[in-house]
Amino acid sequence: MSSIVIGPLGVAVRRIDMDASAIAAMASNNALAQVQQEASVEVLRKALDLQGQSAMQLLQAIPRPPAVGSTAGGVVDTWA
Repeated sequence: MSSIVIGPLGVAVRRIDMDASAIAAMASNNALAQVQQEASVEVLRKALDLQGQSAMQLLQAIPRPPAVGSTAGGVVDTWA
């Protein structure tokens, strides 16, 4: 149940009357939402860690280019 009252600065404000069971239900819902949010963040962290590990494995699988000065591909003709 709510009602409109005039606040201390002469502004109309809505006052909400709540009983103890409504307050307890809201507190319970807030706690549940917080637990769900923390679980979602943890799942996201684990997914990002797994993705980072996969990216690192892909980078390590790339063959190394030949060293500069080796016989293969050591000279580039820039005048062509």
